[in-house]
Amino acid sequence: MAPPLSANAFLAALIAEGLTVVEVGDWRNHHRNHAGPWGPVHGVALHHTVTLGSARTVDICRTGYSGLPGPLCHGVITKDGRVHLVGYGRANHAGLGDPNVLRAVIAQTSLPTDNEASVDGNRHFYGFECENLGDGEDPWPDAQLEAIERAAAAVCRAHDWDERSVIGHLEWQPGKVDPRGFTMSSMRARIGGRLDSTPSSTAPALPAPRRPVVDLSQLVAAARTNPRTSGQPVTYAGVRTVEAALVDQGLLSRRYSDGHWGTTTIGAYSAWQRHLGYRGTDADGIPGKTSLAALGKRHGFDVKE
Repeated sequence: MAPPLSANAFLAALIAEGLTVVEVGDWRNHHRNHAGPWGPVHGVALHHTVTLGSARTVDICRTGYSGLPGPLCHGVITKDGRVHLVGYGRANHAGLGDPNVLRAVIAQTSLPTDNEASVDGNRHFYGFECENLGDGEDPWPDAQLEAIERAAAAVCRAHDWDERSVIGHLEWQPGKVDPRGFTMSSMRARIGGRLDSTPSSTAPALPAPRRPVVDLSQLVAAARTNPRTSGQPVTYAGVRTVEAALVDQGLLSRRYSDGHWGTTTIGAYSAWQRHLGYRGTDADGIPGKTSLAALGKRHGFDVKE
């Protein structure tokens, strides 16, 4: 029985394997541990996301959606080969699966066909979601496939597992097809070859990451519009970026989806302003340049005036 790695050990293992890692918000403390146990861990599960666009993919995997709250994995592997850490602990990724498959993973033997769904995979598997439409046509760039190989190998190396501890979602839960576009046998062969060699701490060269940009003027317009008095509220996509940061900061219980600055968000942002030392009308919940820049610096977005 293997206890999960600490969050710091998990991060260190990925970096030691030569991966470019992006830490998203307070990922170490973002989990579903209140919903059930996390561990013992026995393997790594790979998925595809059925999403388009890296920023959107990372956001969905971190926050989840109606009926399935995030995190939806531990790491999101985007097409550019980066691993974005969005949570650590129990995550909603594997669901119920086949007990015979779990026994084979633990024994590191060939997998049987999955035909049952009775064992809690969220408890026992690390999960990596991989950005892809999952239609069998969306390409898997070489940088992404290498990152999948390195990420799975990193976890296996840290636990002294071999490549048979890595499974696809389609091998765990009946009816699943992910990851689609490469075979798990070919990926396990790559992982096995990597585990037979000394880990490379040299990450492949990647372009600079693109950070979300929040337009302060549009955000203020949305924040100053009260839908109760003016009818249809002003909406702006940047509201969701800021709300996600307030969630990570522990000031907002969840991110809303309509893109307007409601009373709950006003209260949360006012708390952020007070945290920075503002009082009175300077802590009215309407974003200002300094407070917004401070939030963006901590939670990974830039501010445009």
